[in-house]
Parts: sequence; structure tokens; C-alpha cells
Amino acid sequence: MLQKIDETTMLGRGPIRVLYPGLKTNPNDTGIGSIGRIDHAYFIGNQIVPMHQHVNDEILSYFRSGKTEHRDSEGIVEFIGKNKLMLMKAGHSFFHEEKMIDEGEPMEGLQIFIRPGVKDLNPEVLFLDLDETYSTNKWRLLASPTSETKFKFSSQTWIYDIKVLNNNSVELPEISNSNLTFLLYVFKGNATINNTISLNKKESLVIQNEEILITTDSETELVLFVTDENTAYFAEGMFSGNKMN
Repeated sequence: MLQKIDETTMLGRGPIRVLYPGLKTNPNDTGIGSIGRIDHAYFIGNQIVPMHQHVNDEILSYFRSGKTEHRDSEGIVEFIGKNKLMLMKAGHSFFHEEKMIDEGEPMEGLQIFIRPGVKDLNPEVLFLDLDETYSTNKWRLLASPTSETKFKFSSQTWIYDIKVLNNNSVELPEISNSNLTFLLYVFKGNATINNTISLNKKESLVIQNEEILITTDSETELVLFVTDENTAYFAEGMFSGNKMN
């Protein structure tokens, strides 16, 4: 099954557009398995998102340009950007704020809300320094449910990224699990799937039980979300949870 989700499905105006991937595919759930919500943010200049709470969300901050100061209720202060990512595992309760710092370029990136395996875990914040800003023409595993990655989800969830140069093609990464659902998101550029489905920036594709070939005619940045919908996850997190109820 291949199901395209175009940009018109995204909610919100201003600097943040919100993708609930299940709105297009599931009448009963705004998420797809453990993939609860994806925010595409674009801030210009000095801006602040004041201190706010998260409960039972696991949030990967994936910024590709700009610089942001993170400050939280645990007393942690850290700068994140295109070479330093952050995973907040909110658990039973966690507060943080974000201050966008104007250094001559906009802050653009994703905040990815993943559903935890169980509710009310202890909060934790992790940071990841990337060896390279981009992974060119090769999928890079950023987070997984195993100790294979520093960023470890409590649910069966994987996140990859890749920068595909123009006139190149890639397939999906191999994962030793046959019961997976893939969500391919175009962060920048455009992609063609199996020579038939065109995806532009902020568009995505749900993939189940399909072999695909991704081709590009321009420099393109992709993020791939993978979930096992047959395993346990808590679907009532503050931001990641199902909003149909």
C-alpha cells in the first residue's frame, strides 16, 4: 500500500505546520502506530516558545538550520542545531522552553512526537552530536528501540535521514522486521517514487508491504519514520496522543 499525504493535510498557520499522519489513513487515530505527530517549524529572527509541559511524549528535535537554546525543568541548558540533535523523553511530566537565536539564518526543522511504549516513564533528555551535518546518498539511523543508537525509543520506532543528490536513487533501508509501516517525509526538495508518485517539500508517503525506488532531480533531504503497529505503545500522550477522542 502506498498512500500520499500532501501538504494541505497539515494543520496550523505561521511558523509551525503540524502533520498528524493518521488523518489521511485512519478514521480512528491521528497517528500511525507510534508516530504521533510531526511539526515542521520555520522561525525567523529571535523568538521564544515559553516554558510549557509535555506528558508521555518522546520528542526528537531535528533542526537543519539555525540555532536554538533549550532550557528545561531539570536545569539543563543546551544549544541545539543542525549538528546537535535532542531527544526529550517527557514521561510522567516535563517542562521546557526554546529560544530561537538569530545568527543570520532561519531556524528550520522538525519536532517529532513519538508515542512511548508505556506511560509515565521517568523523564530524560539526551543530546547527539552528529559527525556530519548530512548523510549523503546513504540512510543514517538516528534513533531506534535498541542500544544500536544513542537515541533509544521505548516503543518500536526507527528514524532515518538522508540527503540525496540530484539524479540519484535510493531504496528503503533494510530492517529485520517484516511487519513495519514506513512514513517517508520530504524535508527539502522533491522525490519521485517508483516513477509514478511525486512528492514535494512537506509531503509524505505511507508505505506498507511495498518495494520502492526513490529518485530525485534536485538535491533532496528526506526523513524516514518506521513503526511496528502490532507492538505496544501509549497513544494518549499530551502531544503525541490520538486527537480523535
